[in-house]
Amino acid sequence: MRVIKAIRAFFDEKDFWEVETPILQVTPVMDTHIHGFKTEVLGTDLKHERDMYLHTSPEFAMKKLMVAGCPKIYQMAHVFRNGEGSKLHSPEFTLLEWYRAEAGYRDMMDDCVGLLRFVAETLGIEVYRFGGKTCDPFGDWLRISVAEAFERFAGIDLAAHLEDTEGFAAAVKEKGIRVAEGDSWDDLFHAVMASSIEPQLGMDVPCILYDYPVSMASLSRRKPEDARFAERFEMYVCGVELCNAFGELTDAAEQRARFIEEMDVKEKLYGERYPLDEDFLAALEHGLPESGGNALGVDRLVMLASGAEDIEDVLWTGGV
Repeated sequence: MRVIKAIRAFFDEKDFWEVETPILQVTPVMDTHIHGFKTEVLGTDLKHERDMYLHTSPEFAMKKLMVAGCPKIYQMAHVFRNGEGSKLHSPEFTLLEWYRAEAGYRDMMDDCVGLLRFVAETLGIEVYRFGGKTCDPFGDWLRISVAEAFERFAGIDLAAHLEDTEGFAAAVKEKGIRVAEGDSWDDLFHAVMASSIEPQLGMDVPCILYDYPVSMASLSRRKPEDARFAERFEMYVCGVELCNAFGELTDAAEQRARFIEEMDVKEKLYGERYPLDEDFLAALEHGLPESGGNALGVDRLVMLASGAEDIEDVLWTGGV
């Protein structure tokens, strides 16, 4: 429990409110490639009343609290994602999420630096470890945009191919990365990330990879300086993706359009779609304050703190 206690101490010292939101939701997620667990709700007559889902994230519920006037909140929630299983993935895991009103994604970056250093100091460790690699949270963190990372680590001009799948495929293939006929733009992006970029991130010091193409960030606001990119970042430690953060999208109409687009693609790829959370969209219409939000995998943080090589080794520890 030492990691969990340290996380609570970090946010409590910053005057965040710890909240707990319902696990059962009308929709599990609006992400094309994340799959929820569906359950059947029975009435008092034990007959089918409605379908609900185990949440894959407490995000929608926590943003409703933000609209209701909660300015700084955090939660460590058990979440559930179907179709997952590897050394870094489990169908059930613990997700830390926090949100700050009147803040942006760069404030979230500063929170990440503070949190990882605080946890390390509390546990008395100098570095995080995974896969024979070490990462010093007390050093100068690398902050690099996605476009810069594509250029530095893959030699690909991402900005030139944001709306050019054919040209993007040719550029990826030229770098010796496998390209299959019919690969979508997203497929190509993920292939480059997995083969050329992610293995380079978070070595020696943590890395914040920021400003994703807007198509890869359905819940984040567009960058005012360049609407082709969104205010989203991920943090990497020893090559492990540890968190996913946003400058939150507050425009209800744009959010609805993005959700529908995501579900259209999901139905095409997987033959399923999830219902919209109309209460969430109504909350956005009422007014979500300008805010930043972050989701961090607690089990992965425990792995990095303890040097574990498989998430199964820490799921039963309660946080070291």
